[in-house]
Amino acid sequence: MESLRTPDEQFADLPGWPYDPHYADVTADGHTLRMAYVDEGTGRPVLLLHGEPSWSYLYRDMIPPLLAAGLRVIAPDLIGFGRSDKPVERTDYTYARHMAWLTDLVVNHLDLRDAILFGQDWGGLLGLRLAAEQEDRFAAIVASNTYLPTGDSDPGDAFRAWRDFSQSVPEFPVGNIINGGSARDLTPEEIAAFDAPFPGEEYKAGARQFPTLVPASTEDPARPANLAAWEVLSRWEKPFVCAFGDSDPITKGADKALLSRIPGTNGQPHETIVGAAHFCQHDQGAALADVIVGVAGRL
Repeated sequence: MESLRTPDEQFADLPGWPYDPHYADVTADGHTLRMAYVDEGTGRPVLLLHGEPSWSYLYRDMIPPLLAAGLRVIAPDLIGFGRSDKPVERTDYTYARHMAWLTDLVVNHLDLRDAILFGQDWGGLLGLRLAAEQEDRFAAIVASNTYLPTGDSDPGDAFRAWRDFSQSVPEFPVGNIINGGSARDLTPEEIAAFDAPFPGEEYKAGARQFPTLVPASTEDPARPANLAAWEVLSRWEKPFVCAFGDSDPITKGADKALLSRIPGTNGQPHETIVGAAHFCQHDQGAALADVIVGVAGRL
């Protein structure tokens, strides 16, 4: 599997990002790649999973208050994003391989236990599967602007428009996409930080491919594994908290489906995060960190 590695100088002097990367060699289908992750602090681990087309930089406003609360923060860059290796062929990216790479990191390299999962966008599509498949490793889940689709329901006009755009735009403008999915305008420096992992279009195969991997029909190859994950989630009694933004057209209403299907949501202090669009970590990072700290305090 041919892959690219973004030069380190791309990540120099990013605003609000003083964290040194850690690395692990993770394997899927016999293909080993280098995955980068932030690992700061001590105490109960909090696993922060980003989505498309961002990287762990999205958590820059959440990491400091989580550390101040005495938590350990792990924020990986998914394969194809951030400082992680980037396969050059779009067909190298599959839902199953993303799951295998992430699971290898969490189970075989970090051996996380009693962790709190926070997942947004694809961080939830992967994270909810991960928690279901490794349920003994997670004490609680916080879900934000995400879901675990099985291809049974209409993904909606907003998602279809995004998917069509992602496949047709000549140049994939990562920083501007994140800016457009945020309620608060990014500064030019922040836009540059989200563009930093991708010095050329050849680095963006994963970012291009991710929208096509969302299960949108019952023929999707990820459907059986996602249905199996739902069997676990439908009896999940540990705390499960929804903290969705109030201004995300893509995942609007998905929190209601989670609340209706997962027993661990009962009696939890769910929040609608005011002033938060799709990339809620950028819009209201401190408020989301408060939700996680609250969950940790009740465990």
